[in-house]
Amino acid sequence: MATIWDGIVIGGAGGAIAGITVWCVKFAYDKVTKCIDSNKIYKWLQDNTTSEPDEGDQFKSTRAIASWNNLTMDRVRYICSTDERIFLSTGKNEDMWGIHDRVERSVYEKRGITSL
Repeated sequence: MATIWDGIVIGGAGGAIAGITVWCVKFAYDKVTKCIDSNKIYKWLQDNTTSEPDEGDQFKSTRAIASWNNLTMDRVRYICSTDERIFLSTGKNEDMWGIHDRVERSVYEKRGITSL
């Protein structure tokens, strides 16, 4: 009788250890791929956006980011929304992401004129 219970306990413990191991590996894999994708998107946005509104694009669309980084649009939305360094544009266009100031600045700010 003791051998049956020993087998049940050993089988249960082995199954629990295997389940925990699989969960830990999946958790680590998800964290590492999220970090890699996040850094890839951030570096791409650094190279392809500008902080000055009159020098070029401050924001890029989800589609452009996904296309240039070989990621799905859903993955880009998820990464951009969870990364603290990347933020969503609050301007006219929806689904645009950037890494520079959230507020649109006046052209006159650059020259030191704050009011007319």
